[in-house]
Amino acid sequence: MQIERVAECDNHLGESPIWDVESGRLYWVDGTGRRVGKPAFWRYTPSTGKVEHWSLDRDVGALALRKGGGLVLALDDGFYFHDLDHGTPPELIRLVDEDQPRTRLNDGKVDRRGRFFAGGMDDKEELKICGLWRLDPDLSVTKVDEGIICSNGPCWSPDDRTFYFVDTFVDEFWAYDYDIDAGTLSNKRVFADTKSSEGVADGSTVDEEGYMWNAELISGDLVRYAPDGSVERKIGMPVRNITSVMFGGDDLKDIYVTSMARVKHPAAHDQFRKEAKPQYGAGALYRIRGLNIRGVPEPRFGG
Repeated sequence: MQIERVAECDNHLGESPIWDVESGRLYWVDGTGRRVGKPAFWRYTPSTGKVEHWSLDRDVGALALRKGGGLVLALDDGFYFHDLDHGTPPELIRLVDEDQPRTRLNDGKVDRRGRFFAGGMDDKEELKICGLWRLDPDLSVTKVDEGIICSNGPCWSPDDRTFYFVDTFVDEFWAYDYDIDAGTLSNKRVFADTKSSEGVADGSTVDEEGYMWNAELISGDLVRYAPDGSVERKIGMPVRNITSVMFGGDDLKDIYVTSMARVKHPAAHDQFRKEAKPQYGAGALYRIRGLNIRGVPEPRFGG
């Protein structure tokens, strides 16, 4: 196994890595980078080593690629379309949680029927005031769950029968039965938890064997969970605050991990280490090779 730092991007809050199988490039966001004057969108092309970035004066929770080109975004206050190449402002699709000024949309992913799921987070990481939302290809928006502090890690089992989700500051992963035809959730139950871990759960993905991978903030562990919720392995990363994970490469056997350079934190809890400056390498993009485990392709949004 080899762990390498492939992009020195100094992300304030690196998140939402998405591998585009069509172009062979990785996209991700710096979710709160605009707060310290950093670019919001990033793209890495492994074949050339080229790293590109674009700015936006908004918090960005997650991005996904669209079938027709461009991006769909979960921004602080709702869903938007955006085109990086043309540099025009994001185009509003629908606002959410308009009565909750301290919430913002956070992590999101697309299911294999082209629906974009994104959940909210309390910006102070304290109150269960957020929802989980589904944006359909016809641009309708539906709330599918609620009572969430900090949404993270949405992903689906390879057979599309299970949806995984985590509320970071409740320390619990949940599994739901998933109806791929209707896009609905049922039978919510605890899948795993991080109550005995040094870290807290952040972004997730799945591999083709049906195992879920999660990036743990604070501990710096990349954790692989078996379908029964047990921990199959942990991989210690070079930095403590890793934020999300995505399979990529031509054969989907490379593992990309984003990280966070933020040290000051506004949260009500006291789970983050108090650091005077970022750890060396914090905020960079990392790649793991040599595990011979394959991911699954990420779908594009159908609208």
